[in-house]
Amino acid sequence: MRTTVELPVDLLRRAKSYAAARGESLKQLFARAIATEIGRNHRDAMAKPNVRLPLFGDPNKPPVDISNDDIARILAQEDAESARRFNRRRGK
Repeated sequence: MRTTVELPVDLLRRAKSYAAARGESLKQLFARAIATEIGRNHRDAMAKPNVRLPLFGDPNKPPVDISNDDIARILAQEDAESARRFNRRRGK
């Protein structure tokens, strides 16, 4: 889509120089810059306050004692079980 934009002469010179240094066209520079700015403003507008949530468990009960090794072992067991089911379905 074509449009006309009036820019200060110095800004246009700097934009052309910057685009050339990056090996891109002025059109590509403007499209990227506008997309970045619009995305940033959209994310800021959509941002919601942080809420502190427990991962699991009841805050009135003792915490669950689980380590990274425990999680890795459980994930490995789940992967192995998933692979067994997959191979059974394929008839191996």
